[in-house]
Amino acid sequence: AGGRIGYVLFYQAEYYLAHPLDILAVWQGGMSFHGGFLGVTVALVVFTARRSRSLVAVADLIACAAPLGLMLGRVANFVNGELFGRPSDVPWAVIFPAGGPDPRHPSQLYEAALEGALLFVIMGLLFRTTRLRAYTGALTGIFLIGYAAARSTSELFREPDFHIGFLFGGTTMGQLLSLPMAVLGVYLIFRSRAQGPA
Repeated sequence: AGGRIGYVLFYQAEYYLAHPLDILAVWQGGMSFHGGFLGVTVALVVFTARRSRSLVAVADLIACAAPLGLMLGRVANFVNGELFGRPSDVPWAVIFPAGGPDPRHPSQLYEAALEGALLFVIMGLLFRTTRLRAYTGALTGIFLIGYAAARSTSELFREPDFHIGFLFGGTTMGQLLSLPMAVLGVYLIFRSRAQGPA
């Protein structure tokens, strides 16, 4: 639900205000990672409150596994021919049926590699080979910063959403929505250092 609500609010609010029943037409596409992230956060707040568990400690565990799910999601985007990249003449460019006749960056695979595989390896190494897991919130902070950096980099190759285009300074909505995640990540890292090991 969070992914759909996020898409409605962040990407096409005017359209859905005029056509509210289309909000339910999820088969037409339209999900947002950032909305999904907010939805998971709300669910996690409720879950940890009911179980009397530390929200951030549980988030640290989820942060180590989440990149694997992100990778699979981006591979699915590639298979479905959606969220493709900008036109390119690189040797590995792909022609997507919905993207017209021009070859394009397979930006979904870039995202699968960066925010998925690479971030999964980094989080796993940090969890297993460092003492960071003793600092509640540090792993979540690193995940948030890593995701924001990976997404912002991938957005340089990804075709902007047609109904939004580029924002100010050539930025995209994905980059803009990743900024608060990075800020929250920095906050969690500093907070974990100030509190010391659990």
